[in-house]
Amino acid sequence: MKHNFGAGPCILPQPVFEQASKAVLDFNGLSILEVSHRHKDFVAVMDEAIALTKQALGVPEGYSVAFLQGGATLGFTIAALNMMREHKAAGYMNTGTWASGAIKEAKKVGLDVTVFASSEDQNFTYIPKNYSIPSSLDFVHFTSNNTIFGTQFHTFPATDLPLVCDMSSDIFSKVINVSDFDLIYAGAQKNLGPAGATVYIVKDEVLGKSTSPFLPTYLDLKQHVDKESMMNTPPVFAVYVAMLNLKDLISNGGVAAAEQRNIAKAQLLYNEIDRNSQFKGAVSVEDRSNMNVTFLLNDESRAADFDALWKAAGIVGLPGHRSVGGYRASLYNALPLASVQVLVEVMKEFEKTA
Repeated sequence: MKHNFGAGPCILPQPVFEQASKAVLDFNGLSILEVSHRHKDFVAVMDEAIALTKQALGVPEGYSVAFLQGGATLGFTIAALNMMREHKAAGYMNTGTWASGAIKEAKKVGLDVTVFASSEDQNFTYIPKNYSIPSSLDFVHFTSNNTIFGTQFHTFPATDLPLVCDMSSDIFSKVINVSDFDLIYAGAQKNLGPAGATVYIVKDEVLGKSTSPFLPTYLDLKQHVDKESMMNTPPVFAVYVAMLNLKDLISNGGVAAAEQRNIAKAQLLYNEIDRNSQFKGAVSVEDRSNMNVTFLLNDESRAADFDALWKAAGIVGLPGHRSVGGYRASLYNALPLASVQVLVEVMKEFEKTA
């Protein structure tokens, strides 16, 4: 058995893999890989994926859900263009690689970007606090969980301005109040499904209001909502697997139950990091992510010994990103507590060899 701590594409529940594999061979007489996105059978899948997204997150009336392609990286541009208004100005929080990417793309489409809070001064090892948000902005943008560095917003920015969030690596992992946001977008490949789809949750009243002089049809969220995510051929298989995964999530207690499981997994691992004389956390304790646990060896010369132990235990995907070094254990929804226990036992065994 492999214990997959990889940061993405994500681990998924075994029943989802089994159902998806069957559909590759037979989806009402065809393979899911060849069924027309216009066929009623797949239209029903898309409709169900949208409905289940709304159910899982408690999306209120007045919001629409769309499944697009391009990942959150394209979402940087889509968000900036669709939320641009009369000021042509936006406020961004810079808390890591993906937040930095969003800032870069917003500037490219002509927004006057104010970075009103940043943790770049300490290599993104904390979430900024005690900041002030300028009033003359079209919207505020932040990244809820920083996959590479291992920090997470445990409370969201308080503002009366339209709030936009890239939730790629923690959507569906904890309960959120969707009505706090005007736009949420997230790549599927963490907690939702396989790579290839991106979900957008957008307040209806913001659609079609962009003042951008350049808004390509494909980047206009109103077009996708109006055409029910079928403007062009959608990522059929990715949406189908996301639908299966959402059904599995809801049948196992929904997002609230997943949040409790995720907290338990994170606490187990962080407790061992803090107890074990051989390790230390990579970020501020109060800002630690429940999705991506980053940690370092106190003695880097022992890395080969630790690596041999966790690899022998069937653990994969543990090395940290080059920006941080050390190790990163991603604890997405489908990762069982038992896998975290295996890692903890390896860490304890490693300590005994010191």
